Amino acid sequence: QAPLVESGGGLVQAGGSLRLSCAASGRTYGSYSMGWFRQAPGKEREFVSAMTWSGGLTTYADSVKGRFTISKNAATAVFYLQMEGLKPEDTGVYYCAAALVGTKDTIDLAATYTYWGQGTQVTVSS
Repeated sequence: QAPLVESGGGLVQAGGSLRLSCAASGRTYGSYSMGWFRQAPGKEREFVSAMTWSGGLTTYADSVKGRFTISKNAATAVFYLQMEGLKPEDTGVYYCAAALVGTKDTIDLAATYTYWGQGTQVTVSS
């Protein structure tokens, strides 16, 4: 089983909303940085959003700023990606990931992350 498990993907019309969840499986990620990435068909995986577990650093890709919000529930160790105003170009497989160390210079890099989920499909129709 993957160390992280995503859920909440689906099919939505442009302008709609979805909330993705990411839960730990078999381990805890206290003090890790947590990130969301996505991969569209035929394209490379790209950064979407990330936060340090303390919440002191939160960052977003320019393409989702003002529309997506990353958050966490510390009590349940689940973190979320709330997506509003979805566009067809947001379509892709969304992955959550955990990194032991993340700084403002590295938290948006896939290579920073050690643990990954299997992904959840988000499809936005026009």
